[in-house]
Amino acid sequence: MLQPLLFMVIVAVASLTAFRSFRRIYRNIHLGKPEAIVGDVTTRLKNVLLVAFGQKKMFKQWLPAVLHLFIYVAFVITQIELGGIFIDGITGNHRVLASYLGGIYTVIIGFIEVLSVLALVATITFLARRNLLKIPRFIKPELDGWPRLDANLILFGEIILIVGIFCMNGADVVLQKIQPDHYPDTGFLAISGWLGPFLFGGLSEGTLVAIERFGWWLHLLTVLAFVNYLPYSKHLHIMLAFPNVYLSRLKPRGEMDNMPVIMNEVKSMMGLVEESENTTDGAEMPEFGAKDVFDLSWKTILEAYTCTECGRCTEACPANITGKKLSPRKIMMDIRDRAEEIGQRIEVNHTPFINPEKGGDTLTAENYADGKSLFDYISREEIHACTTCNACVEACPVMINPVVPILELRRYEILTEAAGPHEWVPMFTSVENSGAVWQMPVARDAWTQEV
Repeated sequence: MLQPLLFMVIVAVASLTAFRSFRRIYRNIHLGKPEAIVGDVTTRLKNVLLVAFGQKKMFKQWLPAVLHLFIYVAFVITQIELGGIFIDGITGNHRVLASYLGGIYTVIIGFIEVLSVLALVATITFLARRNLLKIPRFIKPELDGWPRLDANLILFGEIILIVGIFCMNGADVVLQKIQPDHYPDTGFLAISGWLGPFLFGGLSEGTLVAIERFGWWLHLLTVLAFVNYLPYSKHLHIMLAFPNVYLSRLKPRGEMDNMPVIMNEVKSMMGLVEESENTTDGAEMPEFGAKDVFDLSWKTILEAYTCTECGRCTEACPANITGKKLSPRKIMMDIRDRAEEIGQRIEVNHTPFINPEKGGDTLTAENYADGKSLFDYISREEIHACTTCNACVEACPVMINPVVPILELRRYEILTEAAGPHEWVPMFTSVENSGAVWQMPVARDAWTQEV
């Protein structure tokens, strides 16, 4: 009875810790402004099926797509064996599912083992691509430090999981011939059926039991550690990619959200509406765009947490290709880092960051003020470099849209701060004075007087 008790204690502690971490992520995502989710449900479900489950956009680069598919499918199917581990851990029995499923169990575990070998090949290849071949999108400055380490840690974790599976199954196959009463016959497993006797044949019964238990616990503990690691890793996309794809914006790429106040101002300037229709006269002009994560939509922050840091967006970005500072991947990473910074301070109620003008004894999103903003993370040079071509949106395998926060930051700078690149100022002045982007000596509609 010691093992089931230890199992349940470890699982309970790991589950509680993971729940707290995921609750923190949920709270950080909702630091953003509300955004209504509209659009056809059928289209959203189709996107989930093709893009999230089917990995459709990954296959624009077939080699990493196939390798990623090996790991992805192995991860999904291995949950069946993990379920068996949980059943055994709770009941204190050994391979309960084998006794009930018979030949089906042999096929399932054999398939999992084949997938595990393919996943091992993919994992080693990915390690080589990142650390030996140094694929350009994996050596960008924004990946220095933790992001690069994070990518490698998860790959080493995959190897540990595979080692656990084959230690457990391999030793079990040998033990089935020694203690058939305790170790149910699993049939001939695709890999362990020959690998187990090759590696462990001839070892003593006590050693085999130790190896089998080592593999069982190694697999379980690695999975629990992985679940608790996810909220601090780019691999959170394993969970968030599906809701992010479902909730992705369905309007055409490049279509900007309209701002009625600005629209009415422009219409008034161009004589398209009467002055009386302009409701902004005499009223205090609101702030436009986004200065911090509080001004972004919660959907944008969800996208930041969903980012896989694969760099396909940056690789496709024409501004980045031509040597400019902009990296769409970095934009999303910076938004996530800023949300994390604010969320951590709110969680511990770090009262020095309470805005004295708003008061209160508890630090919240409403009274938070630390004198910083997203512009302390994202330089103005970066947002000015964006051509809004939407190449990054097209490239993202999980339907993240980096253009939205870039435009929001631009809007704040130009419309609220009345700032911007000095090269743009003549254009703004010309639009305001003549309604055209080019400076002209006559009114834009002067030609209509001659008709």
